[in-house]
Amino acid sequence: MLAAAPLNSPQVRGLMSQCIHCGLCLPACPTYAVFHTEMDSPRGRIALMQAAADGRLDLAGGFQEHIDRCLGCRACETACPSGVQYGLLLEAARATLNRAQPPGRLERAVRRLSLRHLLPHMGRLRLLARLLRLYQSSGLQRAARRLLPERLRMMDELLPPLPADYPDYRRPAPAVGRKRGEVAFLYGCVQDAFLAGVNAASVRVLQRNGYEVHFPAAQSCCGAAPLHIGEDELARELARRNINACLGRDYDAIISNAGGCGATLKAYDHLLADDPLYAGRAKSFVAKVKDINEFLAANFHRPPTGRLDLRVAYVDSCHLRHGQKIVRQPRQLLQAIPGLRLVELRQPEMCCGSAGVYNLLQPDTAEQVLAAKLADVAGAGANVVAVSNTGCHMQMLYGVRRADSPATAVQEVLHVVELLDRSYAAEAA
Repeated sequence: MLAAAPLNSPQVRGLMSQCIHCGLCLPACPTYAVFHTEMDSPRGRIALMQAAADGRLDLAGGFQEHIDRCLGCRACETACPSGVQYGLLLEAARATLNRAQPPGRLERAVRRLSLRHLLPHMGRLRLLARLLRLYQSSGLQRAARRLLPERLRMMDELLPPLPADYPDYRRPAPAVGRKRGEVAFLYGCVQDAFLAGVNAASVRVLQRNGYEVHFPAAQSCCGAAPLHIGEDELARELARRNINACLGRDYDAIISNAGGCGATLKAYDHLLADDPLYAGRAKSFVAKVKDINEFLAANFHRPPTGRLDLRVAYVDSCHLRHGQKIVRQPRQLLQAIPGLRLVELRQPEMCCGSAGVYNLLQPDTAEQVLAAKLADVAGAGANVVAVSNTGCHMQMLYGVRRADSPATAVQEVLHVVELLDRSYAAEAA
């Protein structure tokens, strides 16, 4: 498994050797646009990895600084003419750093709490979200923002308006009209707790198109969060759990509605390649995984007819666009909504600055990347932003509701399926 391999292993060296140092990745890199330094570009980071693999560069100091600055958006993969799998190299570098420089006691405690005792447990996350909703509605949030330290204030500002209720996943949701198949729905951890309306809309849209929606009871976090910080063993544990949850029934597809989660789910065969018990099962699992935009575009049995007079800018999820190569399908679905006008951004391939927990760990850089995205949205003149990933959704909500946002004309940030769901609902109005 590549993420577990050291930087000087033959597998990792082989991937690094694919880079021909042409520099075509530089214009696609958000951090290069911010810092204008070679070491903050994909080409430069690969050179750092090669130097570290050769023993010419210590893993501490500058190496870790430049690796940590990477958003992991994988726009460089789309731009690369040589097919360099930069995402795999970044995973290997982060896992190598994690092993070489284990986190301190406090960070270990935070990681254990969040990654092992919170994210994999949906009930605990919902309880946390309910408490935070009370915090939002009671007026405590407004008072607290004046007192919180900067990092905690940033986390507080990123909170979306939290849901009052949640979908019921205890029994399958029946197809509406002619039943065309059965799908498993992976509703996610943060998505379910903080953006439950997206999941509810996803289920209704799948039902409208003739699918009975099942919710595998033992499902868990996809493992993206551990992979982002080099905790690859925990990611493998979560992968095994999701595979066990979903392969007990012959579903037509396993659906994810978050671009980042889907990219991780589709990489389980890579993640478990060296596991003799799960390598084959992981391949079977990956063959079934579909992003909801991807699945609906191929199985759009009943397009909506309700009119929505909106000017919509679609903000691509990096891991959907660059990781899963799903670009056309979300746009097709939006264009199928009567009255909706889809307007393209000038730089749709650029990241919004969320990148998992990047906006918490590298807030200054994330703010600059977000500012460029908001300016692009403002230039398109959209009044609604459409998204397809949890982190992008929260980041864009945070960006457009600020008083100094250039995208002041934006009234709402909605997942693609929420717009489809509105159009279906408008049919009866």
